[in-house]
Amino acid sequence: MPVASPIRVRGTSMGTERMCRQRLQAPRSPGRASTDLFKFAGGRASGVARRARIAMYKACTRGGCSLSAITAAIDAAVSDGVDLISMSLGGPVEAFYDDLVAVATFGAERRGVFVVMAGGNDGPTASSITNVAPWMTTVGAATTDRVFPATLRLGNGVVLTGQSLYNIPFSQGAGTIPLVSSDCGKYGDLTPDRVMGKVVVCSKGEGAWAGFDVERAGGAGMISADSRTRFGDAVKAQPFNLPGLQLSSTGGKKLADYMSSVAYPVASFNFTCVTVTGENRAPMVAGFSSRGPNPIVPEILKPDVIAPGVNILAAWSGAASPSGSVMDPRRVEYNILSGTSMACPHVAGVAALIKKRHGDWTPAMIRSALVTTASPLDKDGRDIVDSGSAVGAAVMGATPLAAGAGFVLPRLAMDPGLVYDAGTQDYVDFLCTLNYTVEQMRQFVPELSKCERTIPGGVANLNHPSFVVVFDGRSRIRTLTRTVTLVSARPERYNVTVAAPDGVKVTVTPATLEFRWPKEKRSYSVPFSSEAGAKARPAGTWEFGHIAWENRKHRVRSPVAFKWDD
Repeated sequence: MPVASPIRVRGTSMGTERMCRQRLQAPRSPGRASTDLFKFAGGRASGVARRARIAMYKACTRGGCSLSAITAAIDAAVSDGVDLISMSLGGPVEAFYDDLVAVATFGAERRGVFVVMAGGNDGPTASSITNVAPWMTTVGAATTDRVFPATLRLGNGVVLTGQSLYNIPFSQGAGTIPLVSSDCGKYGDLTPDRVMGKVVVCSKGEGAWAGFDVERAGGAGMISADSRTRFGDAVKAQPFNLPGLQLSSTGGKKLADYMSSVAYPVASFNFTCVTVTGENRAPMVAGFSSRGPNPIVPEILKPDVIAPGVNILAAWSGAASPSGSVMDPRRVEYNILSGTSMACPHVAGVAALIKKRHGDWTPAMIRSALVTTASPLDKDGRDIVDSGSAVGAAVMGATPLAAGAGFVLPRLAMDPGLVYDAGTQDYVDFLCTLNYTVEQMRQFVPELSKCERTIPGGVANLNHPSFVVVFDGRSRIRTLTRTVTLVSARPERYNVTVAAPDGVKVTVTPATLEFRWPKEKRSYSVPFSSEAGAKARPAGTWEFGHIAWENRKHRVRSPVAFKWDD
């Protein structure tokens, strides 16, 4: 069957793309005014860019996503004339010339197509970030202030709060059920003689799919302790088929301590089946969201930004169950999902709005608008925290290696004031600066005969909207340059403000930028110096700051990451 061009038709889709980039018109029963999952997160659904046209290209099957299918999908989208590509997928990080997705998206950039990609779900491990080429916009996942609380009262009276999408409200009150611990993913561990009539504690954070194995063995309920997430609000809610909830690792540890302290551990559930908003700290970087530094080119900061990616209501295919278990007979139009795959299409929607308003902007200009207007602060004006960096009961602030420039702010991104632009030739120079051979370069530019030039001062001088400064044993001073373009309609004047770690001197020249007309460009240089006598930093240390150009209307902020090497 022939596939119509996105230029000619208003597309439809499934999954995260439908959620975020078109007006939702899912099938509904008569009179149904709400989209929800089992009455959770109910409300009218609306995408970020509600009237955007959308085209779907199949790059994955049940068995996975082949590189040939991914690149064919990218090429088809570019050929059809799309304005942007959103890809919630990723794989092992390789040198750019060996990464077919990097090569294909470079081709998209050459045609003026903005590419946004998920950063991966392997956090909080350092350098776990994927999709790290500078011509991609890489997105990490953050929480929202919406939660689905359920509680567990232990036999010692301690109450633990987790999250659950189990949709039958009840409270056991004083009634308690025996607890038993199990490796729910291990074959043969869930047997009736062990779990019949008991609540099974799945100690490795297995999802709702394990509930069907628990139920088949006669279990009365299930508790999943997420061993990766270290702060309660980042717990991923699960659509359990039997009474069950998900705990953070902190809650899981309290549960484990209780179970090891008594001979017959018991507990009771309380499910209110409500959706709570506005009470929790948000956004926070999700514990699973992949982290920098960039494993291929540390001088290019990744992720670029973070966006909502935890417990997101998203359109869902009827071909699969909400839990992912083949034993689950339930079918839904919407599911609640978590991952950078949920965050990515949010940013795609914002990029679509920017492209609609500024049709002549390059992909780099759109990325710059997203980055320089993103916020490092949460909804209450405090520093965004990293749910994967908790130490005991405390939680640490999120660094740019986890959050990039911060949380995307769509309204500000529409009018950034200044942008950092870059084009195909800049990226060619970037690749040449990596000392790629002509053969390797021809993966990106088939007609290239030789590298004509490189970036003076190294790849850190690519005109990117963020900075990475590496101090090594050869030099305590690094000088980087940038060029900004005025995108406001009127003349403007900007003054610089700087934040830097102790012992690091940052001098921006000039300190004031005057623009007389739209699209005028101004350059500035920044010597960064690690001052003699400053506190000693072990090799591999990272610290952070920012450079911001400000006036009464705009604040154009770039994160700065500092690294000390041998």
